[in-house]
Amino acid sequence: MSVLLNLWARWWMMAVGIMLLGLLFLAGPMGWDAPSRKPAALPALAAQLHGTTVSGISSGAYMAGQFQLAHADIVSGAGIIAGGPYACAESAFAGVVPDSGTVFLNASRAVNGCMLNALAMWGIPDPALLAGKARTFSNENKIGAIADVTTDRLYLFSGQEDTVVKPPIVAAAVAFYRNLGVPDGNILYVSDVPAGHAFVTTDSGGECSVSRSPYITDCDYDQAGVMLKQLLGQLAPPQEQLAGRFLEFDQDPFTENIYDHGMGPSGVVFIPDSCRDEAGCRLHVAFHGCLQNRAAVGDAFIKESGLARWAASNRLIVLFPEVSTGALNPQGCWDWWGYTGRQYLTRDAAQIRAVRAMLDRLAGPAASASL
Repeated sequence: MSVLLNLWARWWMMAVGIMLLGLLFLAGPMGWDAPSRKPAALPALAAQLHGTTVSGISSGAYMAGQFQLAHADIVSGAGIIAGGPYACAESAFAGVVPDSGTVFLNASRAVNGCMLNALAMWGIPDPALLAGKARTFSNENKIGAIADVTTDRLYLFSGQEDTVVKPPIVAAAVAFYRNLGVPDGNILYVSDVPAGHAFVTTDSGGECSVSRSPYITDCDYDQAGVMLKQLLGQLAPPQEQLAGRFLEFDQDPFTENIYDHGMGPSGVVFIPDSCRDEAGCRLHVAFHGCLQNRAAVGDAFIKESGLARWAASNRLIVLFPEVSTGALNPQGCWDWWGYTGRQYLTRDAAQIRAVRAMLDRLAGPAASASL
């Protein structure tokens, strides 16, 4: 009888997971309309490609980890905010059942095992098992060398009041990196802030403990600054009056010949004035969370997170790529459960390919035309 109950519970959780990924947060606002004009081209600025850092919140945290491992040769640090370990949503049946079936199985695991921590009794997530999967992918040349990951600087954050991605899930991400061989001295794990599911600031956004749109909260904690200093080392103080420019750019050139990519028509890049005419600026990629693209929250994530304030004074170009909503992705999440295809965890993943192409453009020889 207990075996039958366990099987029933698994199927029930799978069904609930499928429904939740379609319904969770659907009450969020959808008030930003894309302009009818064609966005600008992403400029080539002769930025430093090697030493790129990445960060993200929620689905963006999962994507930050996926991009970090896929391109470990160029990434030197990752900020994981309210996200779990690499490949957390990958079902044991992935690759066995048809593509659509894999997506649904992964979706169930994503919600129940990688957000709500409802599968802990079945050992999900298992950091050691997931680290082994990453090593296998690396040996198969699907992602970068694990040796490159072990030298990275890491920032991981879990709000005490986060009911969307439970704290044990983020703790599993910490354990995952330790299993890969990242030394404790390279890891900063913050779990003592009474925050909800959000990017945390000193003075922008809603009440600290809430988990609602735009998922920016005021906790008297400078998450952008603490994270960037952990990833990059000593930094100049942030600017209050930004000496730089937010540029909306066309993402379409970076998705040519990539199908079912889920990318939005445009993204945003913050370019400090000092990076417009002088080569060698560093690069940081900031991945938004679910229902946190501009269609959902306007410029809240881009301008209220505080990332640009630190970037402006430290010659750091910040890329804010965007995904859009779709039938298998109604919340505009980055793909961490396979809705773009089975390659979603590898360097051949549609979204990872697109973002890497954007970085290659920014690192290309600077054009003479002014921005």
